[in-house]
Amino acid sequence: MTGVRCLRVRVTGRVQGVFFRDSTRREAERLGVTGWVRNRPDGSVEALIRGNEPQLAAMRAWLAHGPPAARVDAIEAMEIDCPESPPRDFRVTG
Repeated sequence: MTGVRCLRVRVTGRVQGVFFRDSTRREAERLGVTGWVRNRPDGSVEALIRGNEPQLAAMRAWLAHGPPAARVDAIEAMEIDCPESPPRDFRVTG
């Protein structure tokens, strides 16, 4: 994948108990990005997303609103170094 970058994203609001993680996985698969998504103990959702710039922009835009039952209050995204052993798919973890 040319121009691959990685983002670590944290989404806050009503994002647990509303199928946010599974919906994120489906959107990631649709867009062709790899990585993972998980719930955090503080009630937020965290994700690692690996893809090219258009894919990352589309994924970030989707995360800004999430699935219909969610209410996203804020999204924080930080570019990070991609792991040496990149994920081959997108998974729900934790």
